[in-house]
Amino acid sequence: MQKKTDILDEKAINRALTRIAHEILEKNKGGEEIVIVGIKTRGVPLANRIQEKIEKIEGLKVPIGELDITLYRDDLQKAVESNEPELKETNIPTDITNKKVVLVDDVLYTGRTVRAAMDAVMDIGRPSQIQLAVLVDRGHRELPIRADYVGKNIPTSEQEVIVVQLNEVDKEELVSIYEN
Repeated sequence: MQKKTDILDEKAINRALTRIAHEILEKNKGGEEIVIVGIKTRGVPLANRIQEKIEKIEGLKVPIGELDITLYRDDLQKAVESNEPELKETNIPTDITNKKVVLVDDVLYTGRTVRAAMDAVMDIGRPSQIQLAVLVDRGHRELPIRADYVGKNIPTSEQEVIVVQLNEVDKEELVSIYEN
């Protein structure tokens, strides 16, 4: 893969997450009924950052969780055959029943990851609503799924790949487009 261009730097990522936190609070009339759930891997640090921003804005620490969707993927059999799936822990330390769950992920592409995440959430509890926050929406949906909160829309071709790097995972803070 060859790097094509950088889209978001550390400051732009921070601004996008700040805006998303404000939009979540505005849409939900505060944060009292919200549970933020990060989809592993990069959705988790993004969820933590959104939680911190909501706490700074409202003075309210909303519950947060981590979701592993590995066993809910529709390509699990293919991943098993290639020895690819790595199970990670799901940890949602609060009851999500009748809560508004805000799923957080780095990139929205086909919608299949989000579908798997919704299935996983429904196995844990019955929220009153599931919302979706993503840092980047790159288009090319295969399922009728859309994000409620988007940091940046980046239209891409099928040959391009969006790479999100976060300090907590990659020791670098950058969103880039690569040519496949």
